[in-house]
Amino acid sequence: MLFSMHHPNNLIMPTTSNSKKTAPAKAATKKKSASPANAGAGKGDSLLQEYFVESLQDVYYAEKAITKALPKMIGASTSSELISAFEDHLAVTEEQITRLEQVFESIGEKAKGKKCDAIEGLIKESESVIEDTEDGTATRDVGLIMAGQKVEHYEIATYGGLVQLAQTLGHDKASGLLQQTLDEEKETDELLTSIAENNVNYEASEEKE
Repeated sequence: MLFSMHHPNNLIMPTTSNSKKTAPAKAATKKKSASPANAGAGKGDSLLQEYFVESLQDVYYAEKAITKALPKMIGASTSSELISAFEDHLAVTEEQITRLEQVFESIGEKAKGKKCDAIEGLIKESESVIEDTEDGTATRDVGLIMAGQKVEHYEIATYGGLVQLAQTLGHDKASGLLQQTLDEEKETDELLTSIAENNVNYEASEEKE
């Protein structure tokens, strides 16, 4: 009986037991390594990517519509400062259209517009200002500044969102280009505020019916 306790079969039992314990550890390792490989997969054809492209198409349409509306606003303005601001913004908007085309190219998409109901409404509002105010008055200029700033605020919100989406999707070049336009829209908004506060609003306040 004493001899049987030292039988060779008893010596290999610990080894067999260890091999069973290591098997789950290997499976766990495989599962862990597979997870990072899938992280971020599908961004190129994700719903967010699709929404990003559609939003670019929306603002591309908007910028082109603005280039058609600005000459009317320039022609209806009285203040030389306001006329100059609108003229400068027209030139900047044309550059922004070119920049948007670069954004499309950087993400492998064709540049095309998608009707933007928001900008259509804002442009109609600027046309109403011209119809409802007297030619040559500072009051009309006030209305045009407000209409212009509503457009700027729409664009600031849009480009701000697009910058964040581009960063999330890993479109670094697109993000940089969109940030440039966002900065320009903020500058235009500040300029229009300055023109209103320093001159136009006071002149309009003195006009009689």
